[in-house]
Amino acid sequence: MSETPGEAMPHTSPLADRHKALGAKMTTFGGWEMPLQYSGILEEHRAVRERAGLFDLSHMGELFVEGPAAGEALSAAVVSEPPRLAVGRAQYSMICAPNGGILDDLIVYRLAEERFLVVANAGNAPLVSDLLAQRIGPFRAILDDGSLATALVAVQGPRSVEILAPLTDLEPAGIRYYGIAEGAVAGIPALVARTGYTGEDGFEVFVETARAGELWDAMLAAGAAYGLVPVGLGARDTLRLEAGMPLYGNDLDPTVNPYEANLGRVVRLDKPIDFVGREALRRVAESGPARLLVGLEMTGRGIARHGYPVFVGDRQTGIVTSGTLSPTLGTAIAMAYVAPGDAEPGTIVEVEIRGARVAAKVVPLPFYRRPR
Repeated sequence: MSETPGEAMPHTSPLADRHKALGAKMTTFGGWEMPLQYSGILEEHRAVRERAGLFDLSHMGELFVEGPAAGEALSAAVVSEPPRLAVGRAQYSMICAPNGGILDDLIVYRLAEERFLVVANAGNAPLVSDLLAQRIGPFRAILDDGSLATALVAVQGPRSVEILAPLTDLEPAGIRYYGIAEGAVAGIPALVARTGYTGEDGFEVFVETARAGELWDAMLAAGAAYGLVPVGLGARDTLRLEAGMPLYGNDLDPTVNPYEANLGRVVRLDKPIDFVGREALRRVAESGPARLLVGLEMTGRGIARHGYPVFVGDRQTGIVTSGTLSPTLGTAIAMAYVAPGDAEPGTIVEVEIRGARVAAKVVPLPFYRRPR
């Protein structure tokens, strides 16, 4: 991918040489050169659903907030309520603009009483870092942007516990979903979180960048007997879409507020500390969102893609934000924003695909839930 004049060269993952040695097709995403696929999106997708996949997520942003008022500082910066987290627990959150628009979606982990980790999307990490620095300014807290010093490797899939357990002094099976623990993996100091972006069980392992190669090699070797394969961004996208998880830049952006994205449950309007966007979001909560994010299952032939218009009769009701052919379900699926009156499951709509209208049905999200 060529760079336009004046455009910064992408960051390089500390695992780039390993990806290329494995035959990965590379792409630029969020300002980073990352693997798109290795053996193929379909094969990698199925490996995660049936066995396990290994992901390089070193492009994500890791922002540490610490100090006596770290929890309160974060509460003033994001829509959720980090002070309510117990140590070792995490919550999904968002950082919003004054008008309620979503500037990024985040995961906030409480590492200690006065120490938090905020994980931001790659392309938004510099913005989130700047915003957090501004918003925590009045509080007794400091921000340490560890994005470039921290690597993130994830193992996802039903065999994840078996693969990780022999490598760590922790007990992976004992880490709760949306929990995090500090220990060692392959002899490397690490934070191990039971979180992910695939709809499967799995773990995200944070280590210092200099040790990323050791971690990757150890996890690939440990997973070989279980059918673990390296997985790129292509399958990560089909996996997250089946799981109904929004992607920033597709399904979420500054023009969207949490209530429109069906994420109003994350917003704590009643928390004791004021936060940026609160009044705008209070108004939306009271009046109702102008549109809603829904799932679509194509009943006609065709795949709905980002930007395709959605109609009810002759009226355009909305627009597709993400779409693919689901490898697990064998049907074309999509997410789209539509008028609230057209958001009821079972509603029949049409997606315009290359000038032709193709029938689709509104369905509940997620499209896929893993067996328990």
